[in-house]
Amino acid sequence: STGANGRTSLWAAFIMTDRINGNFQLGDDLTGKRIVVAMSGGVDSSVVAALAARTGAETIGITLQLYDHGKAVGRVGSCCAGQDIRDARAVADRLGIAHYVFDHASRFKDSVMDVFADEYMAGRTPIPCVQCNMGVKFTDLLQLSRELGADCLATGHYVRRVETPDGSELHRAHDPARDQSYFLFATTQDQLDYLRFPLGDMPKTQVREIAEDMGLAVAFKPDSQDICFVPNGDYASVVRKLRPDADDDGEIVHIDGTLMGRHKGLIHYTVGQRKGLEIGGQAEPLYVIRLEPEAKRVIVGPKAALAVASASLRDINWIGGDYAGPVDVKVRSMAKPTLARLEGQKLQFHNPEFGVSPGQAAVFYHKERVLGGGWIDCTDAVEQQWLAGVEV
Repeated sequence: STGANGRTSLWAAFIMTDRINGNFQLGDDLTGKRIVVAMSGGVDSSVVAALAARTGAETIGITLQLYDHGKAVGRVGSCCAGQDIRDARAVADRLGIAHYVFDHASRFKDSVMDVFADEYMAGRTPIPCVQCNMGVKFTDLLQLSRELGADCLATGHYVRRVETPDGSELHRAHDPARDQSYFLFATTQDQLDYLRFPLGDMPKTQVREIAEDMGLAVAFKPDSQDICFVPNGDYASVVRKLRPDADDDGEIVHIDGTLMGRHKGLIHYTVGQRKGLEIGGQAEPLYVIRLEPEAKRVIVGPKAALAVASASLRDINWIGGDYAGPVDVKVRSMAKPTLARLEGQKLQFHNPEFGVSPGQAAVFYHKERVLGGGWIDCTDAVEQQWLAGVEV
């Protein structure tokens, strides 16, 4: 068939039953199967619901209401609040599937928002999206799905689940620009066995075209922002609301011990940051080397002082089976992978790595496969002379 814009409908080309059924990895015939879809109100999860319904399986949409914070509720690009819940319900109505909303706002605040604020107060740079996936989204949604007797829980994440004779593996998405595997490193093997990611092989353009061809109102809805509960990207304002003493000022000290000035609160700084230090007249650019929360001190220095030889990790999640070789590791979501070796809880970098921030995740890969990851607890600098007389 041909769409209004004259192109051949991608949806019509895509509805070969075996192809769609294969996306859910539940066998050739899904009649009698039950699929729960995590619906955030965005285009990705809406298309997953449409694909699930198309298989003939009983499809149930679940939306978790995670917060209700005034402006954040009505703004475009959030998820799991106000308008998004209405959008998810409208999609479910159009598809003719059941849709339930569960209020998990209290748990979200305790397990994600409070942790976010506490991490910033402790001088670390948190990733609330991982905390959300670890707790509210995967743990709680999986439990709800199993209680509903579902054969799987399907989400709109851009990652791939690959079945092998040794079990299911987590792989990067086909589209590198959309890959979300960094944020899913904490997925356990038990969770991975139950989860499904039908969009992992698709480019975003195809997902939007399917939504358009299906007549879903969310087809051109903007993508959700990384941190759903932070209006306009202003982290500091959110931390201030949760922790009123977050704006306590303190000293900015050069790594050689020289007092450089004062800062306006640790929550405004992260390791590797250059802009916003408000220190002028320096012979070379200065970067945030580390934060010392007990002394409320920001330590700055030249870029060379950012070079890290190794990082100590905590709460490592391993889904790499018996793989024991070197790993490609990402220490930030947008960082290029770098070669390293995992020795117990310590990650030894093959080459000096810059901008490694406590609180972020180190995620391990072998080729396309996600092996797991852990939280960066502390780092060891390459140039030890920079650390003379300073506790790390």
